[in-house]
Amino acid sequence: MHKKIVIYFLFSFCFSLAKAQIPMPQNTGYIVQSKIIDGDTIPYICLREVIIYPTRQFKDQQEQLKYMKLVRNLKKVYPYAKLAKNKFKQINDNLAKLKSESDRKIYTKIAERQIKQEYEEELKGLSVSQGRLLIKLIDRETGETSYELVKELKGSFSAFLWQSVARIFGSDLKDEYDSEGEDKLLEQLILLIENGQL
Repeated sequence: MHKKIVIYFLFSFCFSLAKAQIPMPQNTGYIVQSKIIDGDTIPYICLREVIIYPTRQFKDQQEQLKYMKLVRNLKKVYPYAKLAKNKFKQINDNLAKLKSESDRKIYTKIAERQIKQEYEEELKGLSVSQGRLLIKLIDRETGETSYELVKELKGSFSAFLWQSVARIFGSDLKDEYDSEGEDKLLEQLILLIENGQL
């Protein structure tokens, strides 16, 4: 009898040690919204939208490489277009608060200098095709062409000069974004990127 009690205590002790070393599962649930329908509580969970486009069919490998290059370029320059939208809004909001034209000119020069210091080196590294893409994306994000933005902030003469420089490199600051026409594929890719699917 004495041996049985000792064995029982040893067994209980070993079991409690083993149980203490095994991590117990934590509460893995989460709180969700719910609706009560006819006295029954139904969980209500908003799911992220999933965009589905038909699988792309390429005529040849060259077309596939062109598509992959567009995706790569878009992923690189799209954040700059979003940034341009935010900076332009911020600058316009601050300009609206200034009363005199001289204060507005001083603020514009300061803002331009800050933007150059922050982003000039990065933007210099863009290829010509990435620059063209950025011009279109800025129009998509701000609702104004790059030419109109420069004209609004720096004046007609500066806009003319920058347009001339862009023309030398085969670009046009007056390019507009056409989501239903020639930029339809670009719009689809942007929606996929924004949705985290690409």
